[in-house]
Amino acid sequence: MTRSEILLGDDGRSRCGWVDSDLEYARYHDEEWGTALHGDRPLFEKISLEGFQAGLSWITILRRRPGFRAAFDGFEIDAVAAYDEAHVERLMLDDRIIRNRAKVLATIGNARLTVDLVRESPGALDALIWSFAPAAGRARPQTWAEIPAVTKESEALSTELRRLGYRFVGPTTMYALMQSAGLVDDHLSGCWRALEH
Repeated sequence: MTRSEILLGDDGRSRCGWVDSDLEYARYHDEEWGTALHGDRPLFEKISLEGFQAGLSWITILRRRPGFRAAFDGFEIDAVAAYDEAHVERLMLDDRIIRNRAKVLATIGNARLTVDLVRESPGALDALIWSFAPAAGRARPQTWAEIPAVTKESEALSTELRRLGYRFVGPTTMYALMQSAGLVDDHLSGCWRALEH
C-alpha cells in the first residue's frame, strides 16, 4: 500500500489517504463517512449537500455545511418546501453557500417532492434510499482504484429518484451519498475505521 492510500495522523491513527492533514476532514472521516445515517431530514440534507457538491470537492461543501444549514433552515423539509422566489433571491446573495441557482431550485423542488413522499408515510425517504443498499459481504477495498464511482445500486437509486422528479441525483452523486450515509463502507483496509468492523 502506498502512502497516498493510508496516512498516519498526528494522533497515531491510520486513515484513508483522502483525509490528508485537514482536521475537519479527519473528524468527518472518523465520525460520519461510512456510518449508517437514518431519518428523512438527515437524508434530505445529505441529498441536498451531495447535489451542491457536484463538480466541486467535498471539503468545499463540508467547510460550508454550517452556512448551508443556517441558510436552509437546518434542512427542515417542510420549511425548505415552502420557499418562494424571495427565498431563492435571498439564497443567491448568501455567500455562506454555493450560489448556484439550478442547485438552489433543485433543493427546494426536492424538498417539495419529499414532503409528498413522507406525508402519508414518515420514514419513506429513509426506506427508499436504504432499499438500494448493496448486499453485505463485499470485500473491503485495498486501494482507491478498487472503489467505483458508480455501481448498479447507485444507478438504480438515481433512476428511481429521477422517476419521482428529484434533480441533481445522478448515479455518481448517489454513490457518494451511499458512501457518506453508510450504505457502503469504503474505508480502506488498514484504516482504523476498517479495523473496527
